Amino acid sequence: MKQIESYVEEVYHNVRGNKKEIEDLKAEMKSHLLEAVHELKSEGKSEQEAIKLAIERFGGEKEIRSVIGELFKAQKTFAKWVLYLAVVIILFTAAAFGYVWSIEQDNADENSIVASQISEILSDKNSISEEMKTEIRSLIKGTDHISQLEIYNVSSVDNVNLVSDYVKDTKADYRFEQKVRNPVWLQADFFPYAIWDEKWYVGMETKHIGDWLAIILFSGFAIYCTLFTIWATIKAYHHRRLKAGWVIAFVLLNVVGYLIYVLSGRKTKEAANIR
Repeated sequence: MKQIESYVEEVYHNVRGNKKEIEDLKAEMKSHLLEAVHELKSEGKSEQEAIKLAIERFGGEKEIRSVIGELFKAQKTFAKWVLYLAVVIILFTAAAFGYVWSIEQDNADENSIVASQISEILSDKNSISEEMKTEIRSLIKGTDHISQLEIYNVSSVDNVNLVSDYVKDTKADYRFEQKVRNPVWLQADFFPYAIWDEKWYVGMETKHIGDWLAIILFSGFAIYCTLFTIWATIKAYHHRRLKAGWVIAFVLLNVVGYLIYVLSGRKTKEAANIR
């Protein structure tokens, strides 16, 4: 029935999309139209009347073409935005991870600088004067992550390796605490930081937000992988090559899995062309 074939070809004229998928949809439309024609003929209609009625019931060429065009456009747009979102997520994850890492690194550098400056103040002294305490307090208050400072005179400890044990059982010669901003959502931990020589031990409690590095990395990567897998799965579906094995490859290998999928498709096409 050339009229039906002509109608279907006209409907899909200039429709952009995967060729194999379009051919499958055209075949499906022809099948529905032919079925409708046979039903109408069984009701007593002539072949021409049946074809005309079947096409009219199915819809005009312009309307159907518009619907099909919008359908393919929506599919492409959805897949495109899923990929864009995946890229945005991975870039945001990298930026957030780098930001937190830089904060941790800056704090670590500041710990070293402050501890060294305090040691310098104490270097040639046998006791801590009020003036020295004021200067030391000023150094600690100049930070937003050091919550506690303890200074011990360890000149009586013969073995430097025993200093850590000594300070555990001895009262500090000077102790200072300050409140450090630490909201619950920040997930901050406080860890000790210390330096010492043969005369003085300088110990501090410092705030760390390193837990955020793992949270950002794993949650961001998980969201990215999910979105990328959805995009790759949609592409495989449009190519009529969607199989469980490819989905597993997209999940486990991500971009590498999709590259393997693309290369596999090219080899299949080349083999088909040779035949």
